Amino acid sequence: MKPEDLYIILVKPQGPLNIGSICRTMMNFGFSKLRLVNPCPEYKSLDAKKMALGAFKVLEKAELFDDLPCALHDIQVAFGTTRRFGKYRNNFFTPANAATRINGADDGIKTALVMGTEDAGLETKELELCQHFITIPTHDDYPSMNLSHSLSILIYEIAMKSDAGKKFYEPATQKLATGEETEHMFAHMRKTLQDIDFLDSQNPDHILRTFRRLFGSAALTPRDIKIVQGLMSRIDWTESQRRKQKKQINDQSS
Repeated sequence: MKPEDLYIILVKPQGPLNIGSICRTMMNFGFSKLRLVNPCPEYKSLDAKKMALGAFKVLEKAELFDDLPCALHDIQVAFGTTRRFGKYRNNFFTPANAATRINGADDGIKTALVMGTEDAGLETKELELCQHFITIPTHDDYPSMNLSHSLSILIYEIAMKSDAGKKFYEPATQKLATGEETEHMFAHMRKTLQDIDFLDSQNPDHILRTFRRLFGSAALTPRDIKIVQGLMSRIDWTESQRRKQKKQINDQSS
């Protein structure tokens, strides 16, 4: 699916602020096809423009329709967004699953995300015009979401499962340090910290156990080990210089 194949259809949007936010959300993710069904009279007001900012051109090019059937006249696949489960409970997509389905469509297949009013959502007769249904699994204590927030979730998932999302990769798994490398580091650390009297000479392992716990949960790599040992070596050198200077002072005063 290409970005120009996806249409966002708002049915009776009630507030210019939300309409402006919708435009901004769409442009954030590279979508520009907006259709408005019987919007509020102020849909292109200054408030909408302020919310849309640089995305106001999406609203300027929006298509207007008197009813949803007209807005869907050339749409081949429509996804209705709703929390009305009813008899369709088993036919709902999550945003992620819907995104997979949408991105799997051939280029040129006109697809729509249909969203209802801010307070009531889509009516049953409007849902019946859609082939598929999407719901966002919000908490039961407050299931209603802001219109633009809902759209952000939906088209974020679509974008991440598109070619744009393939530009990002999970961090590669790094090679971990071996037990021998780690123990060599701890042995070096033990000696260095004893030399500078950081560890209690009577019970040096007491504090060292804390370092073992800290580093043990850090999944150290060989490079990490080298950095820690480099630090210990620098401390060793600094301590040796301090001792040389102290010896020189003592020799001069004898």
